[in-house]
Amino acid sequence: MSQENLPIEHLYFTETNLEKILENLDIVRNRIHPPSPEDNGVNEQVFPSVCLIGLGRCGSNIALDVASLVYDARTSYMREVESQEMLDSEREFRPMRWIRKHLPLEDKDGFKPVFLIEPIVLLGDLDKDIEGRIRFSNQVGRAKFLEEYTKLQIMDLSEVHAGGAGNAPILGQYLAKIILNKDATTFQNENWKHMHSYLVDSCGIKANQSRLYFYIFSAGGGTGSGMASEFGLAQQFSYLSKTFDYRSDQNPLVDKRHSFVFEPIFTSGICILPNISGKNVEISEALHINAGRLLTKYISEEWNFSYNEEREEDEVPADVMERIRPWNSMMLISNDIMRYAEEEDGGDADNIDVNTMEKYANQYISQQIFNILTAQAVTTDYDEDYFRRAGIDIAETIRLDANDLFMSLAGPVAVAYAESVVNEGTHQDSVDIDDLFCRSIELPHFNNDTSAIEGVSVLPVESERYREAIKNYRKSGYDASTLNHLHFFKNCSSIVSIISLPRDYKLSFTALNRLKMHLNRLCPNTTLKRYALVIGASANLSLTTLIAKSPCLSDDFLTLMVAYMKRCFARDDYRYTDEIDNAIIQMIQDEEFDESLIDKFFTTYENPAKILDTNWYAIKPMYEKKYRELIDNSQHFVSINDIRLDIDNVKNAIKYLREIYRHRISKTKVLTLNG
Repeated sequence: MSQENLPIEHLYFTETNLEKILENLDIVRNRIHPPSPEDNGVNEQVFPSVCLIGLGRCGSNIALDVASLVYDARTSYMREVESQEMLDSEREFRPMRWIRKHLPLEDKDGFKPVFLIEPIVLLGDLDKDIEGRIRFSNQVGRAKFLEEYTKLQIMDLSEVHAGGAGNAPILGQYLAKIILNKDATTFQNENWKHMHSYLVDSCGIKANQSRLYFYIFSAGGGTGSGMASEFGLAQQFSYLSKTFDYRSDQNPLVDKRHSFVFEPIFTSGICILPNISGKNVEISEALHINAGRLLTKYISEEWNFSYNEEREEDEVPADVMERIRPWNSMMLISNDIMRYAEEEDGGDADNIDVNTMEKYANQYISQQIFNILTAQAVTTDYDEDYFRRAGIDIAETIRLDANDLFMSLAGPVAVAYAESVVNEGTHQDSVDIDDLFCRSIELPHFNNDTSAIEGVSVLPVESERYREAIKNYRKSGYDASTLNHLHFFKNCSSIVSIISLPRDYKLSFTALNRLKMHLNRLCPNTTLKRYALVIGASANLSLTTLIAKSPCLSDDFLTLMVAYMKRCFARDDYRYTDEIDNAIIQMIQDEEFDESLIDKFFTTYENPAKILDTNWYAIKPMYEKKYRELIDNSQHFVSINDIRLDIDNVKNAIKYLREIYRHRISKTKVLTLNG
């Protein structure tokens, strides 16, 4: 499919000149890997395999702090190797202690440790003060970090808009469309065209070795919630455009970096959901509506991409391009996690300040990114016989590279995490694998031995009800029937489990078999279970389980989504009653989907004015004028009306929930012709 004939359902700018793309990539490469005099003008450094994109104030702060933790931990360990002095860990904040404990330290044969994960970190916000906020922060050591961690790059987008999105995701989305639809070469800030070539134009080609992209943002804000999916869609659009480009050039390319060899990329949103429970939280707050809009938009796009039965069997690439989704998956991390962790730690959860919440979110996210990335290592310490004795086929064990994640994870994803201390000489059977597994799915809490935040990132049901269910699970001797009736577990379609071990500790095959047994019993309808065993990347035994698709049936997800639909779609007669709430639950559960009910309850388009305390019809022409001024092409004009969610988004979101609600698998039955 040629570039000239691509559908214009999305009008994202994509650079097609490969020479320009490679030139821009070289500039980015030299920026993150400053060439040394010995390079003789040729920089052979490759791009890191991982990129974190922090969008909005919350997302950029968290991505920045994760990068800062990586830098601080590596620097401290290098200093420790050189001086052999013990660091005073008591004064460190918990996230720092956790990261430090998880770095492999090898002092044999003069080998110095290198921190495994040094991702490219891109920070973007519509506020014009983002660079000043980051560069002139009074945080101790920040200036040196910014100078030395060259993989951190700031995307200055103030040329398009310098005042934020006003807590309105549709405005954040529209401004992102302007940024991404505008020819990147026409920006006054030349850095943007370089970053655009790295993030959008070159994803998947040989010259850009980055394969994993994590978009970190707050679902409840305006900038991050609105921009994140647009950036993801632009990247997917560019990538799939290359995938469906079947042209073969007449002349062989001299520089093989020009060629597009199909190499899968994996992209994931890391979505921070707002608090929806607690004494001082009202469900009608705007941030819940914003989060609900994002969730509705995402699963309706996921339905179109993965499930829509209306597609034709001989669907042409153009139709696929019109059904793209922003990410392969979207990890859900609730801010309530931080409240539960503080409660379990004996603190006053009702008085946690925003900064503490953000630091806890930072720690939890950094833990999960750390474990996903370390799982890209090849497992060589365990042979096929080991897995066979544990009841696991070697084909089920994976390296979590982009292709594995691409094939294993899709849709909304929740994370379950726990870890245990294992010292040198610890007997294989002394670790309580049952307790480790149970802690990973409990309400979030601190592990006092390791400083980690353990537990599940989104609760399956309301907290008190789930706390009681977990208590019964423990009391019953880990009887899965106390939990596996919950849709969060019952309707899970795929699981990726990452077991990380210290180099000198070997998990017994019986323990691994018990882990598999717990997963099989707790999630009886998984189509795909994958296991990654990571050796030597951690000082502790840790378990990370990624639970796919079924988190959309959790109480938090449904509550936020329906809150948005009622506020921005509901007809006046139904906005203030429980009729819509009950009807949507019924629509998900009914065998037949009566779409006429959607038409009865909802208007054709969302009404953005319902979350703004101002005149929407006065704001709309101001932003559309900005679009016309910045993109001088009347054929490429996009109105804000064009990006409103419509009633089809509502229908598709409910269809997706219905699909996951009905997910189950048939059990294999042994057949014989020998009666």
